[in-house]
Amino acid sequence: MTKKTPSAYLLGHSDQELDRLREQARLIDPITQRFFREAGIGPGMRVLDVGSGAGDVAFLARELVGDTGEVVGVDRVPTAIEAASARAAARSFRNVTFREGDPGEMSFERPFDAVIGRYVLQFQENPATMVRKLAAHVRPGGVVVFHEIDWGGLRSDPPCPTYDQCCKWGAETLRLHGTEFRMGNKLHATFVAAGLAPPSMRLEALIGGGPKAVDLLRLVADLIANFLPEMERLGVATAADVGMDTLLDRMTREASANSSMIVGHFQVGAWSRV
Repeated sequence: MTKKTPSAYLLGHSDQELDRLREQARLIDPITQRFFREAGIGPGMRVLDVGSGAGDVAFLARELVGDTGEVVGVDRVPTAIEAASARAAARSFRNVTFREGDPGEMSFERPFDAVIGRYVLQFQENPATMVRKLAAHVRPGGVVVFHEIDWGGLRSDPPCPTYDQCCKWGAETLRLHGTEFRMGNKLHATFVAAGLAPPSMRLEALIGGGPKAVDLLRLVADLIANFLPEMERLGVATAADVGMDTLLDRMTREASANSSMIVGHFQVGAWSRV
């Protein structure tokens, strides 16, 4: 499989994508927060958030470290840093700052108590190398925590055909693009290859049926909308195949008509002490 480079990040950094990330955060933040709490992220800690994007994970970490802690977010993309910095300023978060660059290659004025990241390692050419470099920013006894996604858990029962097809399209697009779509499943091996102790791990998933599944279905529909240009380029599916204008409605109607249980992506957390 040909690995992508950071400049070919599949989802891009458009205003539409930043909006999608904020909606995703609304649904996923409670899971990430549970992973971080169990990993030991707490008041007064100095935290490095890698791949910050629009800043959602950094703001979540700020809730845990409180006013006495500090969060530094890093992203390679200037527009993401600008958006995150503007959101921090609007909330008067003086202990949350954002910097542009590659966190594995950057220098910081002092060590961190923790390095955190969500949906970051799946886009790296060598995730273990990145984790090893990031661990060097953590003080002895500090913690490295990653929350990654795994497309292997997606399913519906009884089958919701349109949802199931979207899941197949999404996974195939990521595979052909060179993005790791089973990163959650590979976290243990990644931490060990990075020289860290075998991590503690947890798995959760968004799940629902009928009206309770609408948010989950919308999350998948929004992903497919952002994937669509690459899906067409790679020959996975055409715009006509997808029918974006009615996609969410079709999935919702099928799920309701079949009384389907919809299972979302596996959400996997892993953490190790340095």
